[in-house]
Amino acid sequence: MNEMQPIRDKTTVEAIISYLKMTNTRDYLFAGLGFYSGLRVSDLLNLQAGTVRDNLHVDYVAQKTRNARRKKRKQKKFIIHHSIAADLQSYIQGMDDDDYLFAGRQRKTLTGAVGEPISRVTAYRMLNKVGRMHGVKQIGCHTLRKTWGYHLYQANPRNLALLMQMFGHEDMTTTLLYLGLTQDEMDTAIMELSYT
Repeated sequence: MNEMQPIRDKTTVEAIISYLKMTNTRDYLFAGLGFYSGLRVSDLLNLQAGTVRDNLHVDYVAQKTRNARRKKRKQKKFIIHHSIAADLQSYIQGMDDDDYLFAGRQRKTLTGAVGEPISRVTAYRMLNKVGRMHGVKQIGCHTLRKTWGYHLYQANPRNLALLMQMFGHEDMTTTLLYLGLTQDEMDTAIMELSYT
């Protein structure tokens, strides 16, 4: 099974964010929001300038449940991490509230030029390119979300139930799979067990 894994090395995550900050503001903020919020790529791509303008907490409807027939539409909230908040506010200056944060090419309609968000494919290609430049062999759109969860878990492994809630998972097994814990990490945890 060839499943995407989180980026376990924090210095690699920092290097990716730093590189994107120097080369492309849109891509930097896309990756930064992904690494710091745990949002699904579909939710990131649909964020608009008015949603994040002058807000510390951002309310949104999860795209995964937006069109689901049986699922209740989930109103969610996330906090904008302090390390990217000022850059984000600077980036959206001059944008209209209904402009997508991560706009791609403009397309003409009867009412004029309308921005569209970049596609998942464009996001994947950008992440894959920058990931490979920094030694990450397999990186995809879900890597951002899994990396966020992995590092939150590493910071406080006792908060598995909180992570499960933050991911929106109904099953603990799904959360554990997202975290991508390796056999080495499980072995280390067992070896650190002490009764003295």
